[in-house]
Amino acid sequence: MTALISGSMAFDTVMQFDDKFKNHILPDQLDILNISFLAPSMTRNFGGCAGNISFNLNLLGGHGIPLATVGSDFSIYFDWIKKNKISSNGIYEIEDEYTAQAFITTDTDNNQITTFHPGAMNFSHINKINTFEGISIGIVSPDGRQGMIEHSNQFHELEIPFIFDPGQGMPMFDGDELNKFVEQASWLAFNDYEAKLMEERTNISMENHAKKVNAVIVTHGNKGSTILTGGSSIEIPPAPIDIANDPTGCGDAYRSGLIFGLMNNLDWEITGRVASLMGAIKVEKKGSQNHSFNKNYFYSRFYDSFKISLD
Repeated sequence: MTALISGSMAFDTVMQFDDKFKNHILPDQLDILNISFLAPSMTRNFGGCAGNISFNLNLLGGHGIPLATVGSDFSIYFDWIKKNKISSNGIYEIEDEYTAQAFITTDTDNNQITTFHPGAMNFSHINKINTFEGISIGIVSPDGRQGMIEHSNQFHELEIPFIFDPGQGMPMFDGDELNKFVEQASWLAFNDYEAKLMEERTNISMENHAKKVNAVIVTHGNKGSTILTGGSSIEIPPAPIDIANDPTGCGDAYRSGLIFGLMNNLDWEITGRVASLMGAIKVEKKGSQNHSFNKNYFYSRFYDSFKISLD
């Protein structure tokens, strides 16, 4: 089985500010905000939703094809995906554009301030889903606005079940547009803030959205996640971690677990826990694609975390 993962591929420049933002931002002076944060440490990582999800799905032993548009500066990222045996068949280069770039500053409370340049991502609609064969499942994750709309339409027309995961792309759509995504998708995925925004924009509760799809998945950071399906609410506990080093990319790691579970017909109790453990493994490492494991490690840690065997 093969998953087609529509979304961005980006470079993440992550800087660590060794203090709290709240100690330096004056709430009553926001109208004249002019501030800089000294960041002694900086890393440049491979990221973007399509890149992150594909990387993590590959670690789990699943086969995913990232569907993304990139810029002329993508060569070093291309070498990385080749090294990790990730398909490049769905990657289209846009000349005279930069690959999408995220500039992230994290404080000691793990709060983040991000500036994002979409670059080549704005041309994501150039990629067409009907050019791929053997796709059994898909995901529409944050990408160019038109690309998200067209890829959702194409998955629906081709009767390929897919997850709608608007993430940070949600502000680009109004309530009617979001409701159309719901009509086309098989599953919906949000973090808790995005779920509230979705309810606000559509004027429909998560419980009622869940009646229109196979499941709605809502993550709650280190408090676990909730899966609404078949009129029931399944609470998924967080997987234990050693230390939280970097939250960047945890949601994408979680979503790779969802896709893996769906591809392998696992029940929601197991699928949610696979996703939870993927997020935990990621948060222990800095960067979105700097973690690794083998099958034996994952199965062993899964049992240690949940007292359930994956065998």
